[in-house]
Amino acid sequence: MCRHLAYLGPPIPLSRLLFEPPHSLSHQSWAPRDMRGGGTINADGFGVGWLTADGPVRYRRATPLWGDPYLPALARSVRAGVVLAAVRSATVGMPVTADAAAPFADGLWLFSHNGVVAGWPASVEKLAAALPTTDLMTLDAPTDAALLWALVRHRLRHGATPAEAVADTVADVLTAAPTSRLNLLLTDGRTIVATIVGHALSIQRTRDSVLVSSEPLDADPAWQPVPDRTLLIAEPGAVRTLPLGEA
Repeated sequence: MCRHLAYLGPPIPLSRLLFEPPHSLSHQSWAPRDMRGGGTINADGFGVGWLTADGPVRYRRATPLWGDPYLPALARSVRAGVVLAAVRSATVGMPVTADAAAPFADGLWLFSHNGVVAGWPASVEKLAAALPTTDLMTLDAPTDAALLWALVRHRLRHGATPAEAVADTVADVLTAAPTSRLNLLLTDGRTIVATIVGHALSIQRTRDSVLVSSEPLDADPAWQPVPDRTLLIAEPGAVRTLPLGEA
């Protein structure tokens, strides 16, 4: 499966998340510690997105993060206070393309999925059919993650809060495909919303920042694991967790 992270706080170089820590996202791409449910490395693409005054910027590739010759210099030079990044281990049968790599984006939203929808695509055919045809025709890629993003985005566009959109999407998918692994990660620059279903997630807080990651980036004791089947709602200075189904 994949690894992902989201950061909110004072602007920092992207390299502080992607390369500098001993267990940075780059390190997790080739030496993950907690790949529950399968997979050994995350070499099927990567993406990093950050918010600017003009909206989100994304850098996505279909190659392993550790092999990109341009990213280290870019990551040292770009500073951002809102970041979502992911490395990908593609499910067998799904395409390995840059468009299939998270983060997915719309407006200020950045989104990632770590896991797999069991029985894809037949298991979620009815959920997909309820979406507007245009949404299906403009998916970034024919993958479970892209469909999950379309389902979450559809709810956001119709007035759901971020927590409602993520939690309700997870509930629907688990009803249709109960053995799915669904770690979803969503931010709009103000809040991080995450679900933990069948995979690992940890959080590190300071007074003015919050960092959520599939695996801790270092040995700092401030990292706290998030329990399975949890909805996490985090922003600098405030974190809430709820059992899924109680959002």
